Amino acid sequence: MMHILQSLCDHVNDAALCRGGRRPRAAPVASTAHIHRKGLPAVNQDPHEELTEYALSALLTPRTSPAEPADFDRFWESTFEEFGAGAVAWDVSAEGEPTATHRVVEIRFRSSADEQATAYVMVPHDEKAIRRGLVGGHGYGGRTAPDIDRVPADTAAIFPCAPGTHARTPSRFPADPDAHVLAGIAHRDTYSHRFAAADIWRAATVLLDIAPAAGAALDFSGGSFGGGIGAMALPWDRRFRRAVLDVPSFGDHAVRLTRRCTGSGESVRQHLRHHPEARPVLDYYDAAIAARRLRLPALVSAAALDPAVDPRGQFAVYHALTGPRRLSVRANGHLDSPNGARADALALQVGIDFLALPDDRLA
Repeated sequence: MMHILQSLCDHVNDAALCRGGRRPRAAPVASTAHIHRKGLPAVNQDPHEELTEYALSALLTPRTSPAEPADFDRFWESTFEEFGAGAVAWDVSAEGEPTATHRVVEIRFRSSADEQATAYVMVPHDEKAIRRGLVGGHGYGGRTAPDIDRVPADTAAIFPCAPGTHARTPSRFPADPDAHVLAGIAHRDTYSHRFAAADIWRAATVLLDIAPAAGAALDFSGGSFGGGIGAMALPWDRRFRRAVLDVPSFGDHAVRLTRRCTGSGESVRQHLRHHPEARPVLDYYDAAIAARRLRLPALVSAAALDPAVDPRGQFAVYHALTGPRRLSVRANGHLDSPNGARADALALQVGIDFLALPDDRLA
């Protein structure tokens, strides 16, 4: 049986990483020698580059921290003041199929992008039983339903759809991931990721309006796109208690741009070949830079092999954390296979367990 590797604080037992009990192939850290002098990545023709499996020893060694804009904090603080500090209008648009423990509704709320956004809300049938709250992020595939398996019986949850990612909700942002990741990239104020992060705050406001008791222990859980966006959003919103970031994207763009991938990052690499002037914008949306400000207890599940999100960027998010932290090492991420499904299921359970831990276990 394949095991997930979960550390207590920074201690990791790498034997648990192996598939079928074997140690993984130790591939070298990809070279950065093919970066152009102006920071423009060349197209690497190695057809197997995106399937590089990095040695755990290399991934557990922190890289040089990415340089950050001098006004990074000021930019995000002003973004929170603009989009995250006030009331948010919302209404129920459809009643969903209830579960044994929760009522499920689809809502519309006013997005930071000045348009309607969709979210799915789960509230326990017995509202007096609410002890926790959860805001759930999603991958670049978007969502058409809540993640029911992520919500314990005592938890009220909201699962917002990032602007442009819900098929039935009109948006100025494109739904296609390769286009969405480039939307507004010419300027930090217009980039799609700014509004995706801001809508995490706004979704939290809606959830606490619906179920105020959820504010006693409000958590975030998101993977891939949602993991990276969560890392950007959470440092500025003190309402959150804990965070789970699974295979987080957008960590350490300086290294992400050196390797081809099967995810949305490849569109960014190709775009920068023709528009290098957009490169500085990405530094405001680097999940590893943002994670330096994330002081709440956080779990990062990072993969040693991931064709869509560079593992070095995932581990960079973990290394950057400045609060109580835990690391869960996945054998793989973003693989459409039985091994991939098994890794996803294990990461899901590790995240649920982390959010359920007593506070005194996180010191």
